[in-house]
Amino acid sequence: MLVGRDRELKIVDALVAGARLGTSGVLTLTGEAGIGKTALLGYAASTADGVRILRCAGSEAEQDVPFGGLAQLLRPTAEDLDRIPAPQAQALAVALALRPGQAGQAADRFAVGAAMLSLLTRYSEDSPVGLIVDDAHWLDRASSEAIAFAARRLLADAVFVLVAARSEVPCVLTSAGLPQWQLAGIDQRATAQLVRASGPSPGSVGPSSGSSRELAGRLHEATGGNPLALLELARDPSRLASVPPGSPLPVPAALTGWFTARVEGFDADTRTAVLLTATAGSDLTVIARACQARGISITALAAAETAGLLRIDADHVEFAHPLIRSAVYAVAGPAERRGLHATVAAVLPEPDVDRRAWHRCEAALGPDDEVAAELDAAGRRANARGAYAVCATAYERAARLSVADADRARRFLDAGEAAWRAGDSGTASAALVQALAFDRTPLTRVRAQALQGEIAARCGSLEEAKLLLWSAADEITAIDPDRAVSLLSAVINACFYLGDARTALAAGRQIEQLLEANPAGPAVVGTMAVGMARVLAGQPGAGQIRAAVQLAAADPAVVADPAQATWLLLGPMWLRESGLGRQLVDAVVEEWRASSALGALPHLLFHVARDDATTDHWARAAACYAEAIELARELGQSTEVATSLAGLTWLEARMGRSDDARRHSVEALELCGAQQIHLGRAWVEFGLGELALATGDIDSAVDRLSGLSAWLDEIGVLDPDLSPIPELVEALVRSGREAEAQGDALAFSRRAADKGQPWALARAARAQGLLCSAADVERHFTTALAHHARTLDVFEEARTRLAFGARLRRSRRRVESRVQLRQALTMFERLGARLWADETARELSAAGSPVGRRGASDLDQCTPRELQIALLLAEGRTTREAAAALFLSPKTVEYHLRHVYTKLEIGSRAELAARFGHNGHP
Repeated sequence: MLVGRDRELKIVDALVAGARLGTSGVLTLTGEAGIGKTALLGYAASTADGVRILRCAGSEAEQDVPFGGLAQLLRPTAEDLDRIPAPQAQALAVALALRPGQAGQAADRFAVGAAMLSLLTRYSEDSPVGLIVDDAHWLDRASSEAIAFAARRLLADAVFVLVAARSEVPCVLTSAGLPQWQLAGIDQRATAQLVRASGPSPGSVGPSSGSSRELAGRLHEATGGNPLALLELARDPSRLASVPPGSPLPVPAALTGWFTARVEGFDADTRTAVLLTATAGSDLTVIARACQARGISITALAAAETAGLLRIDADHVEFAHPLIRSAVYAVAGPAERRGLHATVAAVLPEPDVDRRAWHRCEAALGPDDEVAAELDAAGRRANARGAYAVCATAYERAARLSVADADRARRFLDAGEAAWRAGDSGTASAALVQALAFDRTPLTRVRAQALQGEIAARCGSLEEAKLLLWSAADEITAIDPDRAVSLLSAVINACFYLGDARTALAAGRQIEQLLEANPAGPAVVGTMAVGMARVLAGQPGAGQIRAAVQLAAADPAVVADPAQATWLLLGPMWLRESGLGRQLVDAVVEEWRASSALGALPHLLFHVARDDATTDHWARAAACYAEAIELARELGQSTEVATSLAGLTWLEARMGRSDDARRHSVEALELCGAQQIHLGRAWVEFGLGELALATGDIDSAVDRLSGLSAWLDEIGVLDPDLSPIPELVEALVRSGREAEAQGDALAFSRRAADKGQPWALARAARAQGLLCSAADVERHFTTALAHHARTLDVFEEARTRLAFGARLRRSRRRVESRVQLRQALTMFERLGARLWADETARELSAAGSPVGRRGASDLDQCTPRELQIALLLAEGRTTREAAAALFLSPKTVEYHLRHVYTKLEIGSRAELAARFGHNGHP
């Protein structure tokens, strides 16, 4: 009976009603043990007529069973799996041990979440669905992550999700950002009602007497209105005598004590049978075998059933409350508990190898190689299914049970790698430290340092990452030169974000020596890294980058290789040329979207966005940055959050979104400072400097851009593409400081000539055009436009045309100036660079030309999510294809699409495609 929960019942009713109406709802109920969470879940299930209910409950005994919770929830058939995208179906089937995994291929832990979302939303197309999860704090982590992933993405589907977890226990689902409701105790009036409804208790008085009201008040004072504690005390109010007036009970501890006392009051056979039940789980057959092994009858459980501690049906035993199981298990001392686990392990069915391994682990006292080997095998099976948190725990336990130091070290290394794949960098780092404590041979050190470097690069210190990766490369060079090339390339990648050109050059020279000695080595990655290092230091390196892109384009296998895929995106970004390697960018992202490899996507999307931001695909750039940030936050990849925020800040500054740019710059600079991501800081400062220039705050522009230029010189980053000198020259000219600008423009021209790439040469010619005599204006700007024609950067070309037109107007060549200014205005408006469009319009007006302006850009009207969906559908994808690509449901895609149609005043896919044009620019 639910009393005192009127508000909570209305919330649950609203969740269920919303699902029936096709609106998703998610709620996590938290509170202490016995507060009534399970009762509310039961109410939801009992009142959800016509709703397909999927239920599971976490269990202490099952929390190390890979995807045990998901198996309870879903149990999909082959027909169900055929209804979702094939890569997701494979990931889910492997996770639930319905299909074998691919040998040597690690599963993406979030692909299972994407599959779960697809399956739930498919179910909901037939009838509303309710997902009910009890005791989520004991659910295996892999299942919790999959549920959280799906729950965060539900919006317009006939699905409700109701989760219960203890507030005092750490839990994936309570820290996943889902809506929460903290359950408090019921009030005094409801307490009295509950006590009356529970029936007369020994020593109690009639329900209408003053003593009954006094008892209810005393019970409420002692328990804080905890229903389970109230019912337990109402059974024997004499226990109140031990509670001083005015002193509330520590409810969970008190309940545990009461349940323990009841178990200790049973006869020896019942006590043992109940202890075996608490140890074995809910399978009545296994419990019966365990009892038989101890020489007692399963009927010994009847006394516990009569006492209300547990419920028994044909094949299942369930404790009346999870706290009772915990209390019962605590009755046994350490030695007795080990014996209980040994008994259960001995009677488990032969195929149940994982559970047997865990029970034998709990039964072990001291090192035991046989049990360690069983746990090691359990870890490998969990790894193959993508249950990396369980895998890490299995390897860590196996390491502690191993006899030989070499076995301990290897298993701690395996635990560290599994924990990192599970997204737990703290556990991973601790396991690696343990591995090195038992074995410091070169191969172990390299493996540990390489992983420590990767962890530091993604969510720690880039400086530390650089040192660790370099140390690992030095250690392995003589043994495995190909591995050394990969590690040194990772050093250069870290140096790119650090802005450490000197170290990058040194690593590049070492890579060249290794590739020269072994031409069959990893040439794509190594050659690309060498080119990057040289360009970062202001030296000619475009040739190496171009050669690496050509190698990759000739080998389709490179696109599917996670070790090389990201490097393919760097080529077009560093070259800034039209044509070469650009088809690889989309190929890589499509490959990883199709395979639901979410772990790699934030990094890939960042590079796609960064590349699109230097073309005319600003809509896609903004959408990719937003998706990268959202996914990186979810995956705990702080470096990816920082770099995408920095890139987005620069893009928003160019778009004229001043408030958004400044807001994002604060978080970006904070993260970049904490992790020494100097390149991200440079992008933010560059963007804010350009924003100041666009708004006419010339003094601020000069300060920011000159400060950025000096800082880049100081840290040795001499790549002209990262230099703000052309923008600084413009700011100095507008402030009347042409003489000061001359030296900067000349120095930049030399750097651009050394690099020899069109993007740098175009900006150098523009800077010269701003400073030259009137007779040379046309020569410099025509040269700049010729270089722009070899790139895809519409914004930079528009800036050059604006500067050209402004100089022509000031030279009284107004008719000629209008040609350049009109083209610049068209480009700025097409991009959505509204502040620069405003400046161009003012110049056109001053040149005597009437200005017709376009309306607001599509970029300004749509949210990032709406842009993502509009762009994918404009490319010709179906709703289901767009949903699969963005890990959403088709109905959520349709929901956002309706908003897009309304905002853009269109009504069809054809109009959407026409509105967004080719390759995703409005």
